[in-house]
Amino acid sequence: MINPLVKISDYTEVEELKSIIRTKNISTVYQPIVSLSDGKIIGYEALSRGPIDSPLQTPDKLFKAAQVHNKTWELEQLCRIKAIEKAANIEKNKYLFINVDPHIFKDEKFKKGFTKEFLAQHNMSPECIIFEITEKTCIEDYKGFKQALSNYVDQGYKIAIDDTGSGYSGLKMLNETKPHFIKIDMDLIRNINEDSFKQSLIECFVKLSESTNMKLIAEGIETEEELETLINLGVYAGQGFFIGRPAGTFLDISNSVKDFIIRCNKLKNNICYSYQYNTIGEIVRRDKAFSPTTQCKEIKEYFDDNDITGACIVNNNNIPVGLIMRHSLDSALATQYGVAVFTRRPISLVMDSNPLIVDYCTPVNEVSKMSMARKTENIYDYVIITNNSKYYGIVSIKSLLSYTTTLECNYAKQLNPLTELPGNTVIQNNINNIIEAKRTCSVLYFDLDNFKIYNDTYGFENGDRVLKYTAQLIHSEIKSRFPYNGFIGHIGGDDFVGIIENPIEECEKLCENIIKKFDMGILNFFNEKDRHNKYVEATDRRGNKDVFPITSLSIAGIYGALNSFSDPKEVGLFTAAIKKEAKFIKGSCYLIKTVD
Repeated sequence: MINPLVKISDYTEVEELKSIIRTKNISTVYQPIVSLSDGKIIGYEALSRGPIDSPLQTPDKLFKAAQVHNKTWELEQLCRIKAIEKAANIEKNKYLFINVDPHIFKDEKFKKGFTKEFLAQHNMSPECIIFEITEKTCIEDYKGFKQALSNYVDQGYKIAIDDTGSGYSGLKMLNETKPHFIKIDMDLIRNINEDSFKQSLIECFVKLSESTNMKLIAEGIETEEELETLINLGVYAGQGFFIGRPAGTFLDISNSVKDFIIRCNKLKNNICYSYQYNTIGEIVRRDKAFSPTTQCKEIKEYFDDNDITGACIVNNNNIPVGLIMRHSLDSALATQYGVAVFTRRPISLVMDSNPLIVDYCTPVNEVSKMSMARKTENIYDYVIITNNSKYYGIVSIKSLLSYTTTLECNYAKQLNPLTELPGNTVIQNNINNIIEAKRTCSVLYFDLDNFKIYNDTYGFENGDRVLKYTAQLIHSEIKSRFPYNGFIGHIGGDDFVGIIENPIEECEKLCENIIKKFDMGILNFFNEKDRHNKYVEATDRRGNKDVFPITSLSIAGIYGALNSFSDPKEVGLFTAAIKKEAKFIKGSCYLIKTVD
């Protein structure tokens, strides 16, 4: 008999929910999560759906109904079991992200459900599982929650905080849990390409992730522009409809999206100073790795026999799970009864379970920053290098610092000594890489008018001051407007080059602003008479006295896909022809032509 106090809709909903749980009529789909540095899939998020044509088909209605009718545990357990059963064929180097309410971690039924034996039945390991904590309600007992969480982390599971930046998933949650992954809420990602405040927030998260070794994942990426912005900001990974929609099996992302990610990274890397993008894989050392069950005695003998100060600890799948440094092992053995206690015990008891691990393709300068951001006692620990998530080798801090110093010295030789901007070699490399990447951008050629007359009249020292002023103005304007994809180089003399990967309308606004500020600022370099007259009386190259206008700035540019040019020289010749036209225009000006 139907309870008269219960609405017909509520009654239908609870019966539908009970039927779904009883018949296990839940379908699981998997959405790819990809690296934003190379487009490779790092894992999949398991998402649950109700029966097709059911009023509880969508996850929001399904889980809300479970909460209302006190069936949350039963539904979540069913969803997890379904997700794992279907994930038996997932590649071993891919993660499976499973959504979990934080309040059930202490539940004995949950603990029993996630034994290693349960996963082994489905050909999976705890190292593959990421508990994605979906904080629907506020956590009041953080102490108890952290203890329960540690139980799973110690077994090899990893933790991700979902929807960071919304609801209860804030800074306190990050500080208390110190997760392996931070998933940024889609509200912060939406239209991030148009929102400088959101960009600044994500930039802060990127710096946090680099200094704490927590990986940043952007959720809900829906447009090409959002994806490109996140790549330029340095976000580790992303997911969303633009990258790949949820599917009933483990699909790869499309080649077009993968190629787009690779092209964005190539342009990002090459449009910046070249020395910053030598990869850490260039100096990796292929040291031996050990199992967590290796006895401390064996590791000690390895250190003594090979004059090595550290070793990577890997699981059966050759995935790094820890690092042991000689000083840490010696400290453990040096304690009272240390030799007796640890000599024949597994190295997992004393290893660092959260070492710095970076991919083979990570830029050297980024690894250097992450290394120096570690705790004081860990600064000199080895950096573990992986390739496709598997152990590849190590890099010592000594070799890292030595290599970085060499790169910086070599790069410094390519800088113009006056303006400290990249010179011709770097400029040509950037243009050449843009040609190969087939990306649409603007190449702007900046040239001072009547600069020789200024030099002859005011002297070369003041001329150098004008060049520095011009360089600083152009650099400041480009970097303030396009901080992640703007480049400026100094060809020599009074010639500069800017490269901007933005719509032509934004490039035109940039030119207008530079000209406006230049015309105001250049007057400070002239005496009162010349500034008032707005011309200089001087002798020309033939020895004749003449009147010359105040120094101005001509900007010649091309906009479009540069793959129609064969090399940087051809780009330079085409731009020089436009500059010749601009020179005939009186005063400061810009002229940008579109190329097919």
